[in-house]
Amino acid sequence: MVCQREEEKEELMLVEKVCEIYEKICSLESLKPSKDVNSLFTQLVFTCMPPSSIDVSKLPKSVQEMRSNLISLCGKAEALLETHFSTILASFDNPLHHLSIFPYFSNYIKLSLLEFSILAQHCYSGQLPARAAFVGSGPLPLTSIILATNHLTSTTFHNYDIDPLANSMAERLVSSDPDLSKRMFFHTRDIMDVACELQEYEVVFLAALVGMDKEEKKRVIAHLGKFMAPGATLMLRSAHGARGFLYPVVDPSDLLGFEVLSVFHPTDEVINSVVIARKLITIPLQLGLPCKCSDEKIQGFCPLNHRLNMIEELAVEEHHS
Repeated sequence: MVCQREEEKEELMLVEKVCEIYEKICSLESLKPSKDVNSLFTQLVFTCMPPSSIDVSKLPKSVQEMRSNLISLCGKAEALLETHFSTILASFDNPLHHLSIFPYFSNYIKLSLLEFSILAQHCYSGQLPARAAFVGSGPLPLTSIILATNHLTSTTFHNYDIDPLANSMAERLVSSDPDLSKRMFFHTRDIMDVACELQEYEVVFLAALVGMDKEEKKRVIAHLGKFMAPGATLMLRSAHGARGFLYPVVDPSDLLGFEVLSVFHPTDEVINSVVIARKLITIPLQLGLPCKCSDEKIQGFCPLNHRLNMIEELAVEEHHS
């Protein structure tokens, strides 16, 4: 009972501190990078970083509304920060040689390594993806760049963002690199309008701030679940404990149409949790049925077809033996 009271007291103090910082952020004239903006968001991150048992979904309605607004403010500030540093990086002859000037670059290095390690554990026969999509890549697509440079060195990345300016800025960063300029593509699309093309990708990465609230996030996940190729992998970012004040929380039960393979909650300066799931495979009544999309190019990859071909090959070998 004493421990429970202490826990409740700590959670109350945490909420009060977050609310206090939230009020100060709301009083700012702008969320563009500045001394005051940087200081307040740094305070917020350090307040929410320590492991906490708090369940943000069970907070009072007034706190839930504050949290929703705070996540939106964090998203806007993050976008402005990325735009600011993307502009600076574009002034260099070789922008990708100077990525470390971004203040959270080391976090992205760690998060990308974490995501790659988890992805590699769940790839079919250890085969890394040839084509990947990143949804919500923004003006500074660090995850795509780091994965393509350090880990998925033969993978083609298709980056989706709803903002044409963000895509233009991102494309400018990789245009001078002879390798990435051939393997990274940028599409100005709302992912909810992308359908058949999603069947082209073995893995889809979903950025933390695509879908700011739970219902919107669930709609995006449901859309991906409808159009991704059977057996394809979805990697998305979530948050745990007090970190749920910074980013939307994805519950495994939200991933309808997917088999959740792993959920990892970091406890260090990497803020986002990582969830990996696989699009459920529904075996058709007749083997070899084509994908629903009629475009032959889109049918080029289908993990389901790959696995069924393996089954058929094994059956032939057993027959001949």
